[in-house]
Amino acid sequence: MKAFLAFLRNTWRGLTAMRTALTLLFLLALGAMPGALLPQRSLNAQKVAEYIAENGWWGRFLDRLQFYDVYASYWFSAVYVLLFVSLVGCLLPRTWEYFKQMRAKPVLTPRNLSRLPHHATAELSASPEAVMASAKARLRGWRLVEREEADGARSVSAERGYLRETGNLVFHFSLLGLLVAFALGKMVGYEGQVIVQSKGGQFCNSGVFNFDSFRPGLRVDGTQLSPFCVRVNDFHATYLHNGQAQSFRADIDYQSGEDLRTGTWRPYPLEVNSPLRTAGDRVYLLGHGYTPIFTVRFPNGEVRTGTTQWRPVNEVTLASEGATKFDPPGVTDTEQRRKNQLAITGLLAPTAGFRGELLDSVFPEARDPAVAIDVYRGDLGTDSGRGQSIFSIDEKQVQDGKLTRVARQNLRQGEELTLDDGTVVRFEGVKDWVSLQVSHDPTQVWVLAFSVLVILGLGVSLSVKRRRVWVRAVPAADGRTVVEVGGLARTDQAGYGEEFGSLARDLLKEEK
Repeated sequence: MKAFLAFLRNTWRGLTAMRTALTLLFLLALGAMPGALLPQRSLNAQKVAEYIAENGWWGRFLDRLQFYDVYASYWFSAVYVLLFVSLVGCLLPRTWEYFKQMRAKPVLTPRNLSRLPHHATAELSASPEAVMASAKARLRGWRLVEREEADGARSVSAERGYLRETGNLVFHFSLLGLLVAFALGKMVGYEGQVIVQSKGGQFCNSGVFNFDSFRPGLRVDGTQLSPFCVRVNDFHATYLHNGQAQSFRADIDYQSGEDLRTGTWRPYPLEVNSPLRTAGDRVYLLGHGYTPIFTVRFPNGEVRTGTTQWRPVNEVTLASEGATKFDPPGVTDTEQRRKNQLAITGLLAPTAGFRGELLDSVFPEARDPAVAIDVYRGDLGTDSGRGQSIFSIDEKQVQDGKLTRVARQNLRQGEELTLDDGTVVRFEGVKDWVSLQVSHDPTQVWVLAFSVLVILGLGVSLSVKRRRVWVRAVPAADGRTVVEVGGLARTDQAGYGEEFGSLARDLLKEEK
């Protein structure tokens, strides 16, 4: 039993040592690197799947090590918790020791001041009392105490630089506060992404069903989101001659608080680095893409217009892929409706460029939009009860023969094609969509405050030096006074020599 208790005691001492805390902090930073360098499943599951497929056994091995879910992995959480425990166990004793030091008087004057790194002596005509009064005046701002020694000598012990340890403790407690704030933010915060069409498309933060993807905190169930609405009026983008994006701006209106009851819309120019802050949330502009506009005139004369966003497959030229789906109008029989559903899939080029008959995009701005489409007719599988991506059709339906391609053609804006049953598909053009991210983190103010305190505490601990000085005045036989001055830097001696020299000159100067 004693051996077990000794093991626990030694383990606790090792865990709460400062070197252990620094090692764990380094491991935490090292462990976060895969989260920055590798795709994360919580952000983009599709890219994770592509990365694993491209890298074979190595990609699967990293997946088993949870390198695509770094911040939710067991090993990252273990390092996080151990660092938290280590900091708490390290800081509490240090804080208590610091409290006791602040209450204690400066240490006694050493018997032999000449052994100190800094020392000076002189004989003065002033009395010991006058020397002590002069020393206390010169050391104003230092923590000092005057003592009378057994041989009749008088001395002053002075210390300065306690702010160094204060800064050190502020730094470490602020680091601990950062860990707590981040943990609480993950518990009570949430983050969601949604695509909103321009020219009047709207989004309301009223429930998780309004998002395309949603990542709730551990204590968030999605039923009490901060209420606000956003309406996207227009989108503007500027590009360099090489196609690189120069600026994005979405002209939006928003409602929150009392505006939701009065119906008041407030304008806001939403830009990439200028999020909208409302109702305790932040709305970011992440990016944009294009929505092809297809008009389908069915054989019975009815017209349907489809405006489903397509996703970029080339981030430079914004060449996009997707699927726009239609139900036949006027068909009440479920079986017949399933057999005559339409899907338009293919490639959208904002600025068309052809390599032979192959369509490609040569510029991200919509200067000459065109599409290369396949038109499918049949059962899309949308009534099967299984989830289906809005960006593609169910290939299993094609393989089973339930969905058949009936046309393939390139269309520029305003062009159309006619299917075998007389249905006309017309490409009307494109409009913009914007990708918005809603972030809710009530701990962000605390994170900012602790971050500032971390920097301030580190700056103080690095710039302030802990040092001590002693002055002893001994009456001489001839009526004069022998004055000794000694100094010691508790940490780094660099820079104290000049300060001590100035102190010694002032204290050993003969009064005229």
